[in-house]
Amino acid sequence: MLKIKNIEKAAERIIKAVKDKEQIIIYGDSDLDGVASMVILKETIDNLISTLPKEEKESFPKVLAFSPERKNEGYGLNDKALEFIKTKTSKGLIVTVDCGITNFKEIDEANKSGFSVIVVDHHQPIGHVPNAEIVVAPKQEGDDYPFKDFCNAGLAFKLAQEILKDKMSKSLRINFLELAALATIFDMMPEVSENEEIIEEGLKKIELSQRPGLAAIFSLLNPMDYTSKRDMIGRINSALNSVAIENHVPKPYEFLIENDFDKAREMAKEFFEEHQRKIVSINNLTEELREKIENGPVTSVIFEGSSIWDQEHLGSVASRISLYFNRPTFLYRTKGDISRGTVRVPKGLDAVKAMESCKELLEVFGGHPPAAGFTVKNENLEKFKECLKRYFEKK
Repeated sequence: MLKIKNIEKAAERIIKAVKDKEQIIIYGDSDLDGVASMVILKETIDNLISTLPKEEKESFPKVLAFSPERKNEGYGLNDKALEFIKTKTSKGLIVTVDCGITNFKEIDEANKSGFSVIVVDHHQPIGHVPNAEIVVAPKQEGDDYPFKDFCNAGLAFKLAQEILKDKMSKSLRINFLELAALATIFDMMPEVSENEEIIEEGLKKIELSQRPGLAAIFSLLNPMDYTSKRDMIGRINSALNSVAIENHVPKPYEFLIENDFDKAREMAKEFFEEHQRKIVSINNLTEELREKIENGPVTSVIFEGSSIWDQEHLGSVASRISLYFNRPTFLYRTKGDISRGTVRVPKGLDAVKAMESCKELLEVFGGHPPAAGFTVKNENLEKFKECLKRYFEKK
């Protein structure tokens, strides 16, 4: 049976890491897709650890899970995050989820520092793949698996199946599918083929989820306030994607692995409150930008930035601005001598290809055709803007 390239190798390597009691570090993006991927992989590994003899279980190093702090570090594996990981452990197996495919320098540095790296990333590779021990990425060259458009949590679910095989219980399978379904919808992946199956199975009885976090969050919602279950899912996804990170650990990750219903319910209340505050800030910034752009010159690309904008709000604002003006939108926050930004482009355009045409000006970039991110030195901001204008003027 045809499988995703290297997924068997990745499963075997993770199983070996558990047998050898290696320190395992799961490193994922801090959005809902990344967090869901981290939870699926963490609980898969925990399931493996639970089969070890009692004395081995007790001595097994705790599985660590971290994310980039976007406000200060941007997206993906980065130098600051790698230094943070080194303060926790001097060696081990790093598994990146929902990031890593464009982190060439950082993975080389991790290798030099004594870590092994597995990349599990659904994003589009740029040119070549990084020098990781194993790369699982359906869109990489030489992967003949017919379906390419998983969200990363969907890809993590496939890896979990490969690791656990017939040891994956029905309840655990549904549990993982619920997370994968939320992430597939959140990441706006095509709802066809395997994604359609993931969503159908994952949402079937999600309001009766056995996961305390999901049960808690549904307990706070009144179905009468929503037009459909999908409408409720949108509300849940927005709330779970609007919360901060502390010490490189996203609060939604802690929420989704929480086993105490009452604690999870209190956390869910905080998430909804934080989401309401975020909506106000996003609306204000969107209106401010809309007015500025309407009163400015019309160019092929919207390219705006500030040192006071909240990095976590830029994706939502860029989506609204791009939709309103039907133009490619690049928004960024400057800090020190660099800027980190997010990109949204209208249907039919490709944000990654646009940035690839300007790659010599960028430190890091990557993502999906309609939505991506970048890091650029401030000295190259104007050059980057002009390069993008030339690219989109030809489209």
